[in-house]
Amino acid sequence: MRRAALIALVLLLALPAAAFGHATLVRTTPGSSGVVNTPPSTVTLEFSEPVEARFASVSVTDAPGNQLRDGRPTAAGNTLTVPIKPIAEGWYLVYWRVVSTDGHPIRGAFTFAVGPNPGPSPEFKIPSIAETAATPELVTARWIVLLAAMAAIGLFALRLLTARPARDLRGVTTAFGVASVVALVVAPVYLVLSTAQFSLRSAFDLGAVLPLLDGTEFGKGFIRLELCFALFAAAAGIAIWLDDPARPRRTIADLLATSGALLAAAGVLLVPGTSGHPGTAEPRGLAILLDAVHLGAGSIWLGGLVGLVILWRTQQLALAFRRFSSVALWAVGVLVATGVWASIVHLPTLASLWETGYGQWLLVKIALLCLAAALGAVNLLRTKPRLAAGQRQSPRVVGGEIVLIAGAVFAAAVVTSLAPPAKAIAEIGKPAAEVGPGPVSKTVERGGYELTFGLTPNRAATQNQVTIAVRKDGKPVTGAVVTESFTMLDMEMGRQEYELAETGPGTYGRETSALVMAGRWGLTVRVEPPGAEPISVTVLDHAEG
Repeated sequence: MRRAALIALVLLLALPAAAFGHATLVRTTPGSSGVVNTPPSTVTLEFSEPVEARFASVSVTDAPGNQLRDGRPTAAGNTLTVPIKPIAEGWYLVYWRVVSTDGHPIRGAFTFAVGPNPGPSPEFKIPSIAETAATPELVTARWIVLLAAMAAIGLFALRLLTARPARDLRGVTTAFGVASVVALVVAPVYLVLSTAQFSLRSAFDLGAVLPLLDGTEFGKGFIRLELCFALFAAAAGIAIWLDDPARPRRTIADLLATSGALLAAAGVLLVPGTSGHPGTAEPRGLAILLDAVHLGAGSIWLGGLVGLVILWRTQQLALAFRRFSSVALWAVGVLVATGVWASIVHLPTLASLWETGYGQWLLVKIALLCLAAALGAVNLLRTKPRLAAGQRQSPRVVGGEIVLIAGAVFAAAVVTSLAPPAKAIAEIGKPAAEVGPGPVSKTVERGGYELTFGLTPNRAATQNQVTIAVRKDGKPVTGAVVTESFTMLDMEMGRQEYELAETGPGTYGRETSALVMAGRWGLTVRVEPPGAEPISVTVLDHAEG
């Protein structure tokens, strides 16, 4: 049985990486900012990964704001198709919202025109394009699920393995039962709340929300988590019922039940990584495994501390404290090692720690865990010897350790609700300047050339006028090939590149709706002057929504 389970685990970790990232808009028909002579009957949006039509929302409006969509979007693989009513010559706005398979909602907008003479693009009124999965309600529910599940696994390990010789562990058993019930109840509540937000429905509209629960890889992952945890809770309950601490040797039934519970616990620890950020890392199998080990180490630490507080005024405390101290020391070491590895994988640069929301919450988690480890060292060096000597001690230090770990789990709930910063941050290197928010006019020198960046109005999901003025020795450089690329830096969204037309001596430009989201963008300009070596300059732009 164990060999079969091991083979299944190896096969799971060896599977190729699935597209559990963030859906990015790759191509549209009609093209973004393009002009077509024949009025289209549909608008198609091609994304970097499959999207679920049940969570998609697309509107097509004219300049006065009239809705021209003629039915619900349909999905075929990575492509979303929206039927539209007959339209005339002029400009139109397409506003879209999809949910990535990992549960992150993405919004954006672009325009197109029907010619041959559509005229200048009007100022469209664009709805908000800012949205996040890290809302207070969702983060709080996710935190409770993580906290309860981790406490249950840690309490089970304390009860059946670490503190078993202490014998009278009824309080620990009760705490395990309470934590298990909380996790089993709150997990589906969180899934309903998140699905309601993804589908823009009320959480109380269960008739509409429940059929959508498995509509994303995120939803399927949480259903798998609930099933695995239910199996763990049942197996752990049987193992505790069969176990008699007064009996020095375990029975075969006891060993089988305990082994089954531990395998189910391993499944609980592995599932979150398969549909979360580790599922996007390379190598995927190793990332998921180390994430499970990280979560398991935290569970042993947290659940063990909760169990010690429960045992504090019993005769079993000194023995349980002594045995748990050695286990906790290893758990903290494993937690630190796997956490450092995960930070290296998910953060493209060291500066991402303080320059991105993902990194900032990761710093909060690290700080809280460091404080908890410091209190753990106090317990190891002071409390443990005093308890061994029979001296009464206050549980406040252990209680403080629990509070700090719970805070770190909350920070982890926020981190896992945010998109990791894009790896393009490392690829673009140090920007020559920072611009925005608001209209951009910035001159940068590179290789004897002066490049003046222009971007107006520098707002996301609208038409922006891009201009690049190229001069050398004060004279305009004409006849150059100038391309500008737009790279989203707050999440993986690919790169969009456009060639700019020469609109005047040494001035190149075009209109584009490349800034599909508010946030930080890397704007890279490559200039190929006639008969000279090309130059490339990148600036960091902050675009408002």
